[in-house]
Amino acid sequence: MIDPKTAKTFVIDTNVLLHNPNALFAFADNHVVIPMIVLEELDKFKSANNELGSNAREVARKLDRLREQGSLRDGIATPQGGLVQVMIAYDELAGMLPGVNDNRILGCANRLKREGKNVFFISKDINARVKADALGIPSEDFENQKVNIDELYDGWTRLERDAKRIKELSTIDTIAPDALEPGLGEKLNANQFVLVQEGDDEDLSVIFTYDATAKSLRRLDEDAPNLFGVGPRSQEQRMAFELLLDDKIKLVTLVGQAGTGKTLLALACGLAKVIHDEKFKKLLVSRPIMPLGQDIGYLPGTKDEKLSHWMGPIFDNLHFLLASEERDPDEVIKRLIQEESITLEALTYIRGRSISKQYLIVDEAQNLTPHEIKTIISRAGQDTKVVLTGDPYQIDNPYLDASSNGLTYVVERMRGQELAGHVTLKKSERSELAGIAATLL
Repeated sequence: MIDPKTAKTFVIDTNVLLHNPNALFAFADNHVVIPMIVLEELDKFKSANNELGSNAREVARKLDRLREQGSLRDGIATPQGGLVQVMIAYDELAGMLPGVNDNRILGCANRLKREGKNVFFISKDINARVKADALGIPSEDFENQKVNIDELYDGWTRLERDAKRIKELSTIDTIAPDALEPGLGEKLNANQFVLVQEGDDEDLSVIFTYDATAKSLRRLDEDAPNLFGVGPRSQEQRMAFELLLDDKIKLVTLVGQAGTGKTLLALACGLAKVIHDEKFKKLLVSRPIMPLGQDIGYLPGTKDEKLSHWMGPIFDNLHFLLASEERDPDEVIKRLIQEESITLEALTYIRGRSISKQYLIVDEAQNLTPHEIKTIISRAGQDTKVVLTGDPYQIDNPYLDASSNGLTYVVERMRGQELAGHVTLKKSERSELAGIAATLL
């Protein structure tokens, strides 16, 4: 049971529960308060055929199970030793518009504060947190699934060596990590890369990848792949190619700013695996343009016409890759889509499916919540490869940031798994102008 002397009272905003239904039980042995207006707001989402609707329904089920144990109005003990309570009363706050749901939720927090509770307001709405601060109520984002973006796993590490040593290493197929540097083996994760280089000279470098099973480093071939006229322009892109083309690695995450080649590389490798190698039945591409995977129904036209708007950047990249073909790239793309070698799909329609023997690319994955990412990856059936690409600093979702989005979350949680690989791409290769703009603007 909660200790009245040390327990904190957490007032939970609607967006937190829509983000993660398990937030109800994420505050250990403390007092969790759900204002009645939050239940009213959740009720508006429960019939939606998307992730928000699914989460709203899940919250209702969890509360209904708790209700079987007693009165939610009085508070019900949780397995974690805390207390979950639904609160009706709230203060009308001077200087704030009456009847506004956010203000009513803050009014509930304010009332608890007046009663002497150690209150904290938990919301993913920045403006609501600012209002809470103005009322003298401590406010926080929901931190349960956050990662430290400044310490995000790069997927590779760099060692400085002289030209003589690099030339020696370029003739070795495999080497023990500790032979490169004492203690290196203890620091490496499965499928992590080691770049050995002299200064900034990319010509004097060699790249190894770590095999966690054999506990050894394997040197990457010097002959870099060239697919549809696209080859790696940097060591980072060479690492990305290795992960994207390795059939043993079932989950690849690529993080980088605009122009680093994330989407282009993924599409090139996916097309090669489907068309040339025939390792997968089809290339399935999706991207959550709208926050939280919103449906495409508001766009004009048929489903295919809607997707042509939604998938514009994907078509641009496909056109670039297939421009080297002898035929009109538009005709080639049209044929591949008709043959279902390429399928473009909105994330809304992926939920509930089992996707087998497909090369699945989810672009702009930084706009997904951790729960949505889990939903997508769990759709992967036998022999399916999942590639997630995105830029954590370019987020359209109002309730996510660089530390709380699903892409960075999965990078950290899947770190070290032998079926997963990651590369952070730092160098823009789109153009000199694009690189400068991404850095300075």
